[in-house]
Amino acid sequence: MPEPDPDKREFLRDVAEEVRDESGESKQVSALLYRVSDLYDEKEQTSTRDVYVNMRNIIRTKHGGDPDPEGLDDFEADG
Repeated sequence: MPEPDPDKREFLRDVAEEVRDESGESKQVSALLYRVSDLYDEKEQTSTRDVYVNMRNIIRTKHGGDPDPEGLDDFEADG
């Protein structure tokens, strides 16, 4: 898991805010960036696996699929 990095966290969150507008796609990208930024937040108790599962669910929900509640059907990353 990445080490806490306030600068990286803030950069990702700033980009997330910048790209967010009213379109569904920009909201989705913003949510993904914000979720990745949690990896660099020392206050968050999250792992790369948690982020992966959450991102998959965001994408699946957007595309009308049922989110995989466990997020394990094709998870291959360490974490």
